Amino acid sequence: MPPPLVVVGTPGLTDLQCEPMDILPTGISATQLFVSVPFIVIMVHVILITCAYLIYLERKICSYIQDRVGPNRVGFDFGLPFLSFLKGAVGLGQPLADGLKFLLKEDYMPKSADRVLFTLAPATIVIPAMIGFVIIPWGGYINVPDMTVPLLGDIGGRILLAGANINVGVVYLLAVASLGVYGVVLGGWASNNKYSFLGALRASAQMVSYEIPLGLSLMCVLLVCGTIAPMGIIEHQVQHGWLLFSQPLAALLFFTAILAEANRAPFDNAEAEQELVGGYHTEYSSMRFALFFLAEYMHMITSCAFFALLFLGGFHLPAIPGLGIEETSIIAGVLKVVVFFTKVVLLIAFMMVIRWTVPRLRYDQVMFLGWQSMIPLGMVLLVMTAVMVFYQRTAWYELLAANAVLTLIVMAILPVLPKQDVNRRVPMYGSRFNPMPGERIMTSAPGGLATEDRPVEGTAPAM
Repeated sequence: MPPPLVVVGTPGLTDLQCEPMDILPTGISATQLFVSVPFIVIMVHVILITCAYLIYLERKICSYIQDRVGPNRVGFDFGLPFLSFLKGAVGLGQPLADGLKFLLKEDYMPKSADRVLFTLAPATIVIPAMIGFVIIPWGGYINVPDMTVPLLGDIGGRILLAGANINVGVVYLLAVASLGVYGVVLGGWASNNKYSFLGALRASAQMVSYEIPLGLSLMCVLLVCGTIAPMGIIEHQVQHGWLLFSQPLAALLFFTAILAEANRAPFDNAEAEQELVGGYHTEYSSMRFALFFLAEYMHMITSCAFFALLFLGGFHLPAIPGLGIEETSIIAGVLKVVVFFTKVVLLIAFMMVIRWTVPRLRYDQVMFLGWQSMIPLGMVLLVMTAVMVFYQRTAWYELLAANAVLTLIVMAILPVLPKQDVNRRVPMYGSRFNPMPGERIMTSAPGGLATEDRPVEGTAPAM
């Protein structure tokens, strides 16, 4: 006969009673959960508001570069007389007006579109862009005072001011970021439009291509730091200096890759207006289009936060008191969040300047740059970093010298590599590149009219 079943219980507890910590999965701290849940809620709203005003910032940067004024009329008066003092407000009400416009516009769907996938695509692209930030250690460690919380029990101690404190945070972020391509492909396919489909194909091929150099440059960072925990990468940079100075080539590769991953100029071929009308979101309008629009800026925030984490020391600022890892007060945590987010906004502003300064690359040039330049350079850089780590030559000046030597070697090899001139000038008789005998080619405006502010009246004041 089998032995009798003996139930071992805790004295004094009935079947309806349990310890407070029993409701949490194994490995999750009650104190971390107490901080992470409200922090995620706050950061989601901060990122949404930031996205709205990043659009405003981009319009202002664009107008400045193009010698225009930009948004400067919409304030917060809402047409009410008693709020007239808020009229104008340097155009700060423009994001609110744009949001209302998206909400009130007609939500158009083509007759031949796949209704389910057409609706699912914007959510598929915006959700991965929104949830990637949770592993970023925005504020470092803080101390939570001892207290008792219902359902959670006794809490207190040092925790990480982040949405989630997981050791494989870098792997999580890469996995989540790679899901955004599905929204692009679904949007282009479900629209049943040739321009949308071509844009989706371009975006998917571009994202797959540039994830390889992104991963290679990330591997260089992980080799030097010896960890995949986000906080461990920041701690390494606090002790040994920012990796931007010791791994400048990896930083350049990573920044270029996140530009391409976010479909930002000069890599915005997936929505090139001159070729594809609007690309994969040509047929979208109203809030469906707004989700595609917001996803791009959310992806910029997440990718720039990732760049600041890997190469700019996260929340660390040298020689600034109150921002050290040993500072664990609530005020220090808030200051670290502000410093980290400021770095992210500055990086995004740099992306915007690139967009309105550098012309768009042709699509074949985009693919050639990824496969024939960035991927080989990333592989060589990874091997070089592995050799330096193996011989324990990981001081910032040693890695910087190795990067400089590699740059010189690449510049010496480039002239002897075979080249394919895809922009070969066709010798068409009578053209500007092949003029007829005795013909004089002029490419400037006659009389210097193009250099005049008032080409018709002239610069002299009218009499």
